[in-house]
Amino acid sequence: MFAELNSILNVSPEHFSRGEFVLLSDRQSDASFLIHHFLGFYLRAGCQVCFVALAQSLSHYSAVSQRLGVSLSQAKEKGQLVFLEGLNESLSILNPHDARKGSEAMDFLRNPSAGLQSLVQFVSSSFSHARSAVEGANDGHGPPVLLVDDVSLLLSLGATVDAVLDFSHYCRAAVCSRLKGNVVMLLRCDGEDDVESDDGSERLLRGLTHQCSLALHVRSLPTGYCRDIHGQVEVFDRRRQAGSQQKKKTFQYKVHDRGASFFAPGTSSAVL
Repeated sequence: MFAELNSILNVSPEHFSRGEFVLLSDRQSDASFLIHHFLGFYLRAGCQVCFVALAQSLSHYSAVSQRLGVSLSQAKEKGQLVFLEGLNESLSILNPHDARKGSEAMDFLRNPSAGLQSLVQFVSSSFSHARSAVEGANDGHGPPVLLVDDVSLLLSLGATVDAVLDFSHYCRAAVCSRLKGNVVMLLRCDGEDDVESDDGSERLLRGLTHQCSLALHVRSLPTGYCRDIHGQVEVFDRRRQAGSQQKKKTFQYKVHDRGASFFAPGTSSAVL
């Protein structure tokens, strides 16, 4: 969990808005450090977390979270975390020689025309299981939170842009509106920024940006590689901005082994 980022977003594990859809995206950079931040943030806040992990294995997320002071194994044991390891589930379906049946959550791989309804059902059922697992044990537990890393991989697995946008819509309706929880999705974009591009990830980015209340776009430095500055984050805050223009702030960052530093452009000690 990154204290400086919490300060930028004006949140803490004890105080944060509910019913929000947070979009993380990257272009020619790597925003995965942000998904690790939000995973640790919501677990520390006592939230019931459903993590749809399509990009990496459970062992990868566990190793990173351990360095950030969060134990995923403990969170799973007490019912706080439901983890879908999308890589293994997908392989068990796509490999005809694999003896495992695979999760019903990934049924769209068997029948692409069915859309992502089975994944939506998995998310909904995960929160009911998580709540029942801790019911009575912690009356002060936080709201449900869905994390997806990364949603663009659904396109690579054969889902259409419209199906992924529908998935996002249903998740927001179930988690944000009905349960007053939060949704965080990471999306990776390839190539240069092109608002007119018809590429799937670009269309998905435009659609999800329109839906979100808070967007963090990670990009490489416009000046090129720098050893001490890894990139910049553009923060688009549409929270409580009804009828007014969204706020945009830009920060540069450097990722450390146990966290990340954020600073205003040009203020890093590396360039002073």
